[in-house]
Amino acid sequence: MTIIDGKEVAAAMKRSIAEEVARMVADGAKAPHLVAILVGEDGASQTYVGHKEKCCNEVGFRSTVVRLPGETTEAELLERIAGLNADPDVDGFIVQLPLPGHISEQKVIEAIDPRKDVDGFHPVNTGRMISGLPSYLPATPDGILSLLRYYGIETAGKHCVVIGRSNIVGRPMANLLSQKGWDCTVTVCHSRTANLREVVASGDIVVAALGKAEFVTADMVKEGAVVIDVGITRVPSDKTKSGWKLLGDVKYDDVAPRCSYITPVPGGVGPMTIVSLMQNTLKAAKGEIYPK
Repeated sequence: MTIIDGKEVAAAMKRSIAEEVARMVADGAKAPHLVAILVGEDGASQTYVGHKEKCCNEVGFRSTVVRLPGETTEAELLERIAGLNADPDVDGFIVQLPLPGHISEQKVIEAIDPRKDVDGFHPVNTGRMISGLPSYLPATPDGILSLLRYYGIETAGKHCVVIGRSNIVGRPMANLLSQKGWDCTVTVCHSRTANLREVVASGDIVVAALGKAEFVTADMVKEGAVVIDVGITRVPSDKTKSGWKLLGDVKYDDVAPRCSYITPVPGGVGPMTIVSLMQNTLKAAKGEIYPK
C-alpha cells in the first residue's frame, strides 16, 4: 500500500511554477496577479483564502484579497466582479464559496469573465471541459489528475467509481476521467444509487467526494483499489490542542490496508487544490486558454 503524498507533489509543482514565473519576470513580463473576494466571516473560507495568499507568495504571484462584510448585497458584489473583469492588471480571480444565503452563487459564477475564471466554474469553461477543449479545470479534480499522473497510476480501461455529483468535484471528475488519455469507465454514485456498497466495491479507482465523514468503509472497497479521499470534515477531538481534527470521507485505518494507493486526510488532495489554482492563474497570465 502506497500513501499518496499531496504535500510532496504540491511542493514539486510549486517549485516548477515559481521557476517559470521567475523566467517571465526576468524577461520583462509582470508577475501573475490573483485576486480573491471573501464575503463574510466564514472561518473555513478565511483559512482557505489565507492558504492561497501564502501559496501566491511562494510562487512569486501578486495576491490581493478583497474582504467584504456579510451584509454586502448581491448587486454590490456583482459590481465588484465587473470591476475585476475590466481590470487589465488582474489575470484571474475567484469568489470564495460559500456565499451568504441572500446572494445567488450561480449568478455570481456566471458574472465572472470566463477568461479570468481560474476556479473553472463558469458555464463556458465547464462546456469547454466537457467538449475536451482547452479550459480552466476545477482545481480539485485537476489536482487529483496531477496526483494520478505523478504516481503513474494506470487509468486506461479501469472502472472508476465517483461518489458524489457536485459541480465542483464529482461531475467534472467523472467527465475528465472518461476522456481520451485517461480512458476510465466511470460510474457516478449519489444518495439515490441502489446497491451503493456493491457498486463502490466494483471500482478499481474510488473517488470519495460526498462530504460525509468516514462514509466509505473497508467492506465497500475491493482489494488493490486506488482510493482518492476528497472529503474534509472537522469533528471535535479531546486529543488535539485545537479541540478538533479533520476526517475524510474514507474510514482510513480500516480501508488503507486493502488499497494499492490511498490519499490521507489531511495531506492528500487538499494541498493539490491550491496549487492547481496557481496553475490556472499562470495559464491566464500567459494567455494559454484565451489568447490575450
